[in-house]
Amino acid sequence: MEALDIRATNDTPKVLLDPENDIFEISGRSLPEDVVSFYQAVIDWLEEYKDSTNEITEFVFKYIYFNTATSKLIQDILIKLEEISEDGHEVQVVWFYEEDDEDMLDLGEEFSENVNIPFEIIAY
Repeated sequence: MEALDIRATNDTPKVLLDPENDIFEISGRSLPEDVVSFYQAVIDWLEEYKDSTNEITEFVFKYIYFNTATSKLIQDILIKLEEISEDGHEVQVVWFYEEDDEDMLDLGEEFSENVNIPFEIIAY
């Protein structure tokens, strides 16, 4: 399966979904003008990935900041990951946040409560 590699800009995060190298990561700032359009590529990629998953999928979120519209799409991504898990595949989410960023910690905790998959929250 082809990797999805989207370079970061000032308003969009870096996205690297590379099953060959076991890298599944979204990181940076997320303020895209059309958030649905930007994240549709991720949702579509995960839908295709469901048919040929790795033995273990460790999905990393490492946002510095995201807007409210992005939070809905993060939830959609987590639902896709939960579907992969429900199909019998091992999935884990790792949510990184800057040590002094209480808001990002709180958001990670909220997201972890909304899905039934292993969810690790790590300060850096």
